[in-house]
Amino acid sequence: MVSNYLDESQVRFVLRRMVLARWCLIFLAFVAIALLPALLRIEPQTVPMLAILVTVSVWNCWSQKKTSISSSTGPWEIAEQLAVDLIALAGLLFFSGGATNPLVFLLLPPVAVAALTLPMKMLAGISALAVASYSLLMVEFIPLVLDEPARASQLHLSGMWVTFVTTVGTVSWLVWMMSNTLRRRNAELARMREQSLRDEQVFALGALAAGAAHELGTPLATLAVLVDELQHGGNLDAQNLSDLQLMRAQITYCKSVLSGLTETAQVARAQDAEQVACDEWIRALFMHWQRQRKATDATLIIADSLGNAPTMVADPTLDQGLMNLLDNAHRAGPPVKLSMSWDPASIAITIKDNGPGFSPQAMDHAGNQPSTAKRNGHGVGLILTLAAVERVGGHLELKNDTLQGAIARVVLPALGRVEHE
Repeated sequence: MVSNYLDESQVRFVLRRMVLARWCLIFLAFVAIALLPALLRIEPQTVPMLAILVTVSVWNCWSQKKTSISSSTGPWEIAEQLAVDLIALAGLLFFSGGATNPLVFLLLPPVAVAALTLPMKMLAGISALAVASYSLLMVEFIPLVLDEPARASQLHLSGMWVTFVTTVGTVSWLVWMMSNTLRRRNAELARMREQSLRDEQVFALGALAAGAAHELGTPLATLAVLVDELQHGGNLDAQNLSDLQLMRAQITYCKSVLSGLTETAQVARAQDAEQVACDEWIRALFMHWQRQRKATDATLIIADSLGNAPTMVADPTLDQGLMNLLDNAHRAGPPVKLSMSWDPASIAITIKDNGPGFSPQAMDHAGNQPSTAKRNGHGVGLILTLAAVERVGGHLELKNDTLQGAIARVVLPALGRVEHE
C-alpha cells in the first residue's frame, strides 16, 4: 500500500491539498446554485443546499486550523476528511435529483484519495460509505423538475460529460501528486542508503587504521634506531647522509600521523572543533602539506579582495580530507593550484591539477565507493574526503577541466566574519 510510505509531513501535505480542493468545490457549488435557475431553468432546493455548503465551509475552516496547530497527524485525519466530503456531497445530491443527477459520480474521487493514502481497513470503510451513499440516493432523493424530456436528456448528457472531465482531472492530479511524492521519497531513501554504506566503509577503515597504528609503532621505532646507527656508525658520503636524514624525517612524520589518529578519533562531533578564519586555515594547511610533500610546484591563491574572511569549522578530519585531494592532484599531474573564495553563506575551495582528469568511475561514484583506478590516485582517500566534508555540512564536486586536468571543488558553510585589526 502507498499509505505505508506516508510519514507525518506527507499526511499534512495531503490534508492541506484536500482543504484547498474543498474550498474550490464549495465556491463552484455556490456559483452553480446561484446560476441554475437563470441558465438552466432549474429550481433546486436552494435553502438546504446552501445550509450544507455553509456547514462544510465552517468545517473546512476548523480543519485548516487544526492541521496548522496539531502536533501529530495520521491516516485517521485523512479518513475523517474524506467521510465528511462524501456525506456533504451525498446531501447535495439528495436535494438535486439523487442518483439521477449525473454528478453522482463525483463520489468516486474521495475513494481514489483513500486508495492512495489510507490503510486497507480505512479504505474499506470509505468505499463502503461511498457505495451506501450511492445506493440510498437511488431510492431516496428529491427530484429535479424538468418540463421538457428532450432538454432533460440533453442536460443529463452534459452533466455526465462534466462529471467525466472532473473525475479524470481529479484522479490524474491525485495520482501524479502521490507518485511525485513517492519518487522524491525514494530518491531521499536511496541517498540515505548510499550515505549509510559510505559511513560503514569509513567506520571499517577507521577500525583498520587504529589496528595499523598499533601494529606499525614497533617497526617504525626499529627503523628509527637503525637510521640513527647508520648515521653515526659509518663513514658515509654526503649523498647517503642526506638520504638518511630524509628517511629520518619521513619516519618522524609517520609517527606523528599515527599518534594523531587517536587525537582525531576523540573529536566526537564537528561542532566541537575549533572555529578559525578560513584564509588562515588554508594557508597553514597548504604550508604543512607543501613542507611534508616537498611540493614546490604548487600554488595557493586566496581571494583577499572579497573582504574579511569568514570563519569555519576546523575539524581535523577536514584537514586530512583536503590533504588527500592535494595528494591526488599532485600525483595526477603537477603543477597544482589551490584557490579559495567566499561569500556571506559559503566558502569554496578549488584544487586543480594538470593530469589526465578524473576517470568515469570516479566521476560517477564521487567518493561513494572506492575506485579501482589507483594509478590516478582516486581510491579510498576520496571516500574519507567526502565523509570529512559532509561531516561539517559541506559538499564535494568533481569535474574535468575543458582543456586539461581535474578540478575538485569543496564548498563549506561560512559561520561569520572575522574583523582584522
